[in-house]
Amino acid sequence: MKRTASHIGGFTLVEIMIVVAIIGLLASIAVPNFTKARMTARMNACINNLRVIDGAIQQWALDTKQGETAQVTAADILPYLKNAVTCPSGGKTFTDSYSVTTVEARPTCLIQPSTHKLEETLQ
Repeated sequence: MKRTASHIGGFTLVEIMIVVAIIGLLASIAVPNFTKARMTARMNACINNLRVIDGAIQQWALDTKQGETAQVTAADILPYLKNAVTCPSGGKTFTDSYSVTTVEARPTCLIQPSTHKLEETLQ
């Protein structure tokens, strides 16, 4: 009488459920951290854009001998910006992302003005 071994290697249902539960737990921890990191990166990129815009305003004022109360428009400073500058949180153009008024005033973000502020980083 011959006996054949019918052991086929594989995982049990309990083992698969434990692995799925561990992956779900790790995903539930990672997703909020990823979202927060992405928002922080967007905020830092926007603040950096505000610094670049402020530098372009100051350069324009020096080149054209303008005072601190001179009005600035986007068309005045766009030649001083190397690349297209838009807010990474959803801006499509410069004018719908940022607001510039005078040489003395800091530029502001129109998309998220409460969190994207240049003044807090310069002090």
